[in-house]
Amino acid sequence: MHTAYRAETLIDAHLVKDALERAGIPAFIAGEYLTGGVGQLPAIDYVAVMVPESARDEAAPVVAEVERALAVSRVEAASWENGPDLDGPLPA
Repeated sequence: MHTAYRAETLIDAHLVKDALERAGIPAFIAGEYLTGGVGQLPAIDYVAVMVPESARDEAAPVVAEVERALAVSRVEAASWENGPDLDGPLPA
C-alpha cells in the first residue's frame, strides 16, 4: 500500500478517500481509530489515506485536486472576520 495523503483531520481524510473511490481507485484510511486514543491532542501523522501501489500514479492528481480545494476553503474561511455573510451570496 502507498500513502497517498497524510491528513490534518479525519474529515480531510474522508474527503480524499471519497474522491479517490469516485474516481474508481480503492482507498483505505489508516489510523482512523487511533484518533480516539489521543483525545484532545492533534492527531498529526496518525491518519493517512492509502491506495494500492498499482494506483499510485492515478491517485496523485485526485489527491492534488482535493488538497487544492481544501486550501482554497481554508483561505476563504480565514477571511471571514465575523463569520460568513449569510444574507449575501456564498463564496464560489
